[in-house]
Amino acid sequence: MSTNLIPTISDTDLSDLQAAKRKMEEIGWAMKGLNRIGGILETGIDKLPKKQQKWLQQVAHKVLHAVVKTNLKTMKSGKSNTTSSNNTYKALVTSSGIIGGAFGATAFAVDLTLATKLMMRSIMDIARSEGENLQELDTQLACLQVLALGGKSKHDDTLDTGYYATRIALSSAVKNATSYAAKHGMGSILQGSNNAFVKLIGAIASRFSIQVSEKFAAQAIPIIGAAGGASINLAFINHFQNMARAHFSIRRLERQYGENLIREHYEAIKL
Repeated sequence: MSTNLIPTISDTDLSDLQAAKRKMEEIGWAMKGLNRIGGILETGIDKLPKKQQKWLQQVAHKVLHAVVKTNLKTMKSGKSNTTSSNNTYKALVTSSGIIGGAFGATAFAVDLTLATKLMMRSIMDIARSEGENLQELDTQLACLQVLALGGKSKHDDTLDTGYYATRIALSSAVKNATSYAAKHGMGSILQGSNNAFVKLIGAIASRFSIQVSEKFAAQAIPIIGAAGGASINLAFINHFQNMARAHFSIRRLERQYGENLIREHYEAIKL
């Protein structure tokens, strides 16, 4: 591994940045481990009817809207954690997958809603463990952005999925949502169908739906069963926990050294 960096950040922080980039880059396309479940994903998504693909996008949007409404205001910010409860959330999401696996596509929306809600709480827990203040809108939006990270597959060729490229792609929507909340108040951010915050959810949902489609393609197999559904959900949350750990580790370093310097170092790291 070669970094070719000038010594402007500590060795410990550089090691953290290298670990974060490794999580972002080496996971590959979303939920890479799902390839081991029947080896069907590369063709499964392509075979989904256009109507079903559109439905999955709508489900992803609806789920994110519900998750933001119910989760982002409920976790106590005064609680100080130095570690996150990753294993607890993995167990809960895995249990949710048992339902989806047992009942197949018919239970998919229910399973996805519960799994995503639990994943968001895990993401928030990770954010807090990296020094984020959950009462700040910037942190809440950063938690939501995690669901747009790490979707590298042939099914997202129209999207630029690099870490900073994703953040840049969402930056305009994030700024508009922040301005909207400042002007209209936090209580109004999910009201109406055309406000800036809802548009941000739509932008994130378009990327999240890639992972959702891959999950659906695997879970729709009639023989997958409860055990297979649990394994799929374990891969699903493990992916987003890795994305969250990397994302908030990078944000912690950006607070310390500045975004431009950390981005320069991040892009110079060779894995």
